Amino acid sequence: MRSVGVEEELLLVDRDSGEPRAMSSAVMAVAAREDDAGFEAELHREQLEFNTRPHHSMSNLAEEIVRWRATAADHAEKLGGAAVALATSPLPVSPTVGTGKRHQWLAREFGLTTQEQLTCGCHVHVGVESDEEGVAVLNRLRPWMSVLVALSANSPFWQGEDSGYSSYRSRVWGRWPTAGPVELFDDAAAYHREVQDMVATGVVRDRGMVYFDARLSAAHPTVEVRVADVCLEPFTTVLLAMLVRGLVETAARDWRAGEPAAPHPVSLLRLASWRAGRSGLDGELVSPRSMRPVPARTAVESLVEYVRPALEDAGDYEEARTLLSRLLRDGSGTRVQREVHRRTGELREVVEECVRRTHSGM
Repeated sequence: MRSVGVEEELLLVDRDSGEPRAMSSAVMAVAAREDDAGFEAELHREQLEFNTRPHHSMSNLAEEIVRWRATAADHAEKLGGAAVALATSPLPVSPTVGTGKRHQWLAREFGLTTQEQLTCGCHVHVGVESDEEGVAVLNRLRPWMSVLVALSANSPFWQGEDSGYSSYRSRVWGRWPTAGPVELFDDAAAYHREVQDMVATGVVRDRGMVYFDARLSAAHPTVEVRVADVCLEPFTTVLLAMLVRGLVETAARDWRAGEPAAPHPVSLLRLASWRAGRSGLDGELVSPRSMRPVPARTAVESLVEYVRPALEDAGDYEEARTLLSRLLRDGSGTRVQREVHRRTGELREVVEECVRRTHSGM
């Protein structure tokens, strides 16, 4: 069974106003005093990241996600703040870029694009046996990335306004020059050559700035899937991790069996990603198989059936069905946010409800 780990970025907000607050350094200082060394600063001081350990058991992964979220909440609360799983801030914000050399370089080089990147994502790492297997997996993941965007959608608001999108974070993130889907790679050597050539242009600082939808991790023997919004509730994060592990295992099996990767061009994959960011689970998506419009539920069911043998072998299938049914019934974070705003008319109330749900149990 393949290992799986998760990186989650949380938004730091003022507990009373709900507005984003530049307090990551202070939260990390509190964490350091209490020997909680698992947090990292991100591009903006209004956000905080944690990384789980690699797990084989999804119940253990779930426990760690809930624990880190609760720990972040405790540390932020000591400073009059809150840590909330929002992929964009519902309330207006003027983000504060971190003071580190890398962050300041990004601010100088990319200007307003850097300033406007206060977005929180969820990255899922799944173990692979080699770079060759990893690149073969990347080739076969491409059509399914848009469905993961829709499942995780949690960013309808931007600067105090409804963006009209389910995942506006995905649109903002796409402003980086290396973000998005890529063409098929012949092998691992071709993948590494392309990454080296991209860095050699001088446009990006290093391979860590190669923001493909899915990539080989620079630090771990994993494939890293990077398309998802941070999910509002921990059960959605666990569902996402289950499906990504299922996708990686299924793709590796297809590769070993000699099944070719779908040759969808990047132009169609970009359109599928846009549609997922726009519609989420509440409209049509582009089918990963036919590249034609289908109801979102149909696209999601297609994904689950594609990875079903891998889910069953890992003992995840029944739990994945249960969690997916809950998500389709109750809606993604985007639906929750819009329903609270429709009911109350207050974005502050949206943040308050999301703070509560961020730290709910499984």
